[in-house]
Amino acid sequence: MPSEGQAQRPAGSAEPALPEAEVIQRDRFSLVWLLPLIALIVGGWLAYKTWSEQGPTITISFKTASGLQAGKTKVKFKDVEIGQVTRIDVTDDLEGVKVTAQLTSGSERYLTEETRFWVARPRVTASRVSGLETLLSGAYIAIDPVMDGRSTRHFKGLAEPPVITTDEPGTRFRLRSPTLGSLNLGSPVYYRHIQVGQVINYQLDDDGAAVTIDVFVTKPHDRLVYTNTRFWNASGIDLDLSADGVALNTESLVSILLGGVAFDTPDTLETKGAQASANQFFPLYASRAAAHERTYLNKERYLMLFSGSVRGLSIGAPVMLHGIQVGEVLDIQLRFDPDRLAFSIPVLIEIEPERISVDQGVDQVLAGDSDVLKKLIAAGMRGQLKTGSLLTGQLYVDLDFHPDAPPAELSERNGYRVLPTVPAPIEAITTKLRDVLAKVDAFPLEQIGSELTVILGSIREIATGPELKRAIADLEQTLTDLSALAEQLDTRIAPEMTATLTEARRAVENINGLVGPDAPLNNEMVRTLRDLSSAARSIRTFADYLDRHPEALIRGKGGMRQ
Repeated sequence: MPSEGQAQRPAGSAEPALPEAEVIQRDRFSLVWLLPLIALIVGGWLAYKTWSEQGPTITISFKTASGLQAGKTKVKFKDVEIGQVTRIDVTDDLEGVKVTAQLTSGSERYLTEETRFWVARPRVTASRVSGLETLLSGAYIAIDPVMDGRSTRHFKGLAEPPVITTDEPGTRFRLRSPTLGSLNLGSPVYYRHIQVGQVINYQLDDDGAAVTIDVFVTKPHDRLVYTNTRFWNASGIDLDLSADGVALNTESLVSILLGGVAFDTPDTLETKGAQASANQFFPLYASRAAAHERTYLNKERYLMLFSGSVRGLSIGAPVMLHGIQVGEVLDIQLRFDPDRLAFSIPVLIEIEPERISVDQGVDQVLAGDSDVLKKLIAAGMRGQLKTGSLLTGQLYVDLDFHPDAPPAELSERNGYRVLPTVPAPIEAITTKLRDVLAKVDAFPLEQIGSELTVILGSIREIATGPELKRAIADLEQTLTDLSALAEQLDTRIAPEMTATLTEARRAVENINGLVGPDAPLNNEMVRTLRDLSSAARSIRTFADYLDRHPEALIRGKGGMRQ
């Protein structure tokens, strides 16, 4: 029976025979399906390999994303690329940005809590210049890996690059100071004026009482730091105006501009101690002098009362004994006594008795033994203000013996023992000058001036009176007469006197001719003198004979022979 389609064709048309389909049974598995299976296996293997070789993903928080771009900014260590920034988001509190970075495989062991990240970009500061290579390559994230510590994937980036990285050989030490001074990151650390390290960090203590400063000393200089090493602030110019005068110290031009720290181990009888360990704390002294000054545990405080001016005396001024410092001034006050209506200036001093060496068996001088102190005061020990420098005018307290000082005793006031004092030398001179001026004021200068005025008036009257004029006229006449007399002496009297002297000379010559050794008169006189001498001897003989024979005057000389 024809189908519905065939019934619609014309009856006379010819139609070819239709082919019949032959169904052939094939196998269920075809090789064509191997291709997508192989592709699936290769893709899975590649995905596994990529996942297994992929490094850790970390997040780093920064204050700003300046210079960072997702998909472009690299993470580098020593200029070796170890990762890339994949995402940059703003933190929920809007105070910074959170940077997501994908690191290479094998970086896991460096991701500890001690690892540090920062953005390397051009920086020019007073202490150093860094990151200039990023002017061409662009900013990147630098890493300072540390293997020690607990593993983490979240980090807080540094605002500034660290001064010293962990791969730098050396040792880190910590300093405590009341203030930071002019120190800053990168400030040099000196040993005998040679830079051996830098300041790498500083922070204020939790209680706000001091500042902790971290310094890094490079190898091999870190072996020069011992437990007894002293660190001091060598920043800027150390200008000290004290009672000792003016002292100027500095390490270098860099320390003047940037500040600095210096250290040394004092050469004393004490040992240097063991070599200092890492992160050991040291006190930071204000100056080299303070660092090398010996410290003593035993301290005694005394009070001194001064009545004169203490201008030039400051807190910290030295207390000297025979030219050697034994303490310092702690406090200076001004007090008023309403009963006496007088001012006094109490000065609190602190003395270190251990500075004074004593023999064995003797208590420390100026210590707790009041008997020794009383004996010293009885011997004349007093406190006195003296000028330490004429240039600065600074004063210091001098303890010395004054045998002529008024007697004094050791007393106590407000819990402090009071040492007696004597006026300063300038004050003593001022007192003597005041006494002299008082005596001068008591001198009757006004009365003497009045009397001198009267005397000068009388002298003026005499000088202008007729008597003086008459006396002057008489004096002029006398001088005229004397001139005339002198003229007569020159013209008349002088020649006559010359002739008289000539005649006298001739007379003397004649006399010399008469009485000379060879003159006849002289010979006659010698002969006469001899005769007189012979007659004198005869008379003496005769007198002796009469003395023995007085009867010869009656009997004669021959009567003696009977």
